[in-house]
Amino acid sequence: MAAYGDRADEYAEVLGSMSAVHAEDRALVEAWADATPGPLLDMGCGPGHWTAHLHRRGHTITGIEPVPRFVALARAAAPEVDFRRGTLESIGLPDGGVGGVLSWYSLVHHEPNEVPAALAEVHRILAPGGSLLVGFFEGPTLEPFDHAVTTAYRWPVERMVAVLQDADFEVDAVHRRTDLGARPHAAVIARRP
Repeated sequence: MAAYGDRADEYAEVLGSMSAVHAEDRALVEAWADATPGPLLDMGCGPGHWTAHLHRRGHTITGIEPVPRFVALARAAAPEVDFRRGTLESIGLPDGGVGGVLSWYSLVHHEPNEVPAALAEVHRILAPGGSLLVGFFEGPTLEPFDHAVTTAYRWPVERMVAVLQDADFEVDAVHRRTDLGARPHAAVIARRP
């Protein structure tokens, strides 16, 4: 994602800290992580603030990110945390070795027809019973929009749920948040049976 490489420093400065995270999102992700046994993976971790935060809370976690500059920034900010380059379609971890995958806005720039390949890779690396938390922009129809960095997609919750079910996940919970003046947000917690 060359567009993120070009703006990685700016992104990290504006959004790459836990102080930029909405309190409801923080509570949701922390509760999900605390309830998820086994090692965690932050898929598409960006500058690594979620990865480092969950590590500091006592979780074994790895951050995977395709943008080299984000990996460098994450390693500089939290050298004690395992950050690696990798794509969402080729994470490079063994089958069934991860207890939970955090996909916090890491699928929003994927063309909708590319999302199943990323979910298949998540399914492969999750242990049976392992959990996936997906955060995304919500909208009434599946449609692209002009994101500050590169094209992103709004997903109706029902469509995201259907894609997860088609990828052999069982949906456990759906969360929605709409703030005045902000883009609607949704998150789905799903499990590998």
